[in-house]
Amino acid sequence: MLGKHPEQLPGALIARLPWMRAANHVPVTGSGGLRDLEAAVDLAGLGPVAGVDEVGRGACAGPLAAGACILPSRELPELQELTDSKQLTAAKRRRLVPVIESVAVATAVVFIEPADIDTYGLQWANFAAMRWAVTSLQVQPGYVLTDAVQLAGLPMPHIPIVKGDATALCIAAASVLAKVARDSLMADYDEIYPGYGFAGHKGYGTAKHMESVRRHGASPIHRYTYANVAQAHSQWLTTHTADTTANQPTTL
Repeated sequence: MLGKHPEQLPGALIARLPWMRAANHVPVTGSGGLRDLEAAVDLAGLGPVAGVDEVGRGACAGPLAAGACILPSRELPELQELTDSKQLTAAKRRRLVPVIESVAVATAVVFIEPADIDTYGLQWANFAAMRWAVTSLQVQPGYVLTDAVQLAGLPMPHIPIVKGDATALCIAAASVLAKVARDSLMADYDEIYPGYGFAGHKGYGTAKHMESVRRHGASPIHRYTYANVAQAHSQWLTTHTADTTANQPTTL
């Protein structure tokens, strides 16, 4: 299929590549070392290998971000602390970004704006962001590892891995890059649109966040098609309209 044969891969990893499975691109559970799959694909001459992941899918404000990263095939003691971004503190994620960028072969982070999420839907945004991140890499990969996502439309083959951000170092790196970039952007939005607490909740639908929408109305970076935002904004509209009507001068 690709000019390479599965017997060229380490035996323990053969079954984890898509052409050796009953259905192509069925997600597989990652295990073992964080570089096993990258090493296997590189050994078969199918690299370089990129990891890709998204951040902000569950938020109701702000963009959806996706990161992509190609790491060198050598040992990377500089990244021994790197794992699933959700298991790292915000400070550690920020410290890791310049380290990742200094050792990586290529990195990319892209954003899908809230208005586009409202227009085209979350699933479209999720897939579009990851495809865009991969194709934005300065070096195009021969293979891509995703975090359990079957990513149709990529110009190269990919392997979806369940809990990929905890089991593949290139996915973990991509996740950290996207997370830190998005968090920084949400902190900037906190200054542009004060009163919503974007720097704290990062656009996720906390109780305090929804209360701020009921108090101020939705901001330009909210996802208006989301039920919690639509409901809170509708309550603000009702209150705002009532207050405006009450303050209108009476005409005889």
